[in-house]
Amino acid sequence: METATFAAGCFWGVEAAFRRVPGVVETAAGYMGGMLDNATYEEVCSGRTGHAEVVQVTFNPDKVSYKQLLEVFWDSHDPTSLNRQGPDIGSQYRSAIFFHSPKQQTAALASKQHEDASGRFPRKIVTEVTAAGPFWKAEDYHQQYLEKRGLAVCHIP
Repeated sequence: METATFAAGCFWGVEAAFRRVPGVVETAAGYMGGMLDNATYEEVCSGRTGHAEVVQVTFNPDKVSYKQLLEVFWDSHDPTSLNRQGPDIGSQYRSAIFFHSPKQQTAALASKQHEDASGRFPRKIVTEVTAAGPFWKAEDYHQQYLEKRGLAVCHIP
């Protein structure tokens, strides 16, 4: 099994998108990229911890490639919005790929460059590509949030 970590705004909808991918074994909503140990939702929402809301994905690389997960990431949010997704504003909602190996770093940078050059997005991509750090799992009520409420997607107008 391998691990991938993505920040694409509010983690509820992003987690639901990754859970539907065959080969994804487990997902967890949480926080990464900040300076506080054991960050809580309230602390992260203050915008003062430096964390992003992330989804950590455990996947079977024999069934789904990291490249395919990157495609889900690009499809799950607007990577041209700096520190916001829809109505959610703040650095905790930034677009970021947290890589767990040099191979993931190379793939993430190539994917970002490809997406930026493709013209698919009307503005320049602002997604960070940075080394993964400590992952702090979000509170239980955030795990599979949409699924628990009988919702399939989190629509942001």
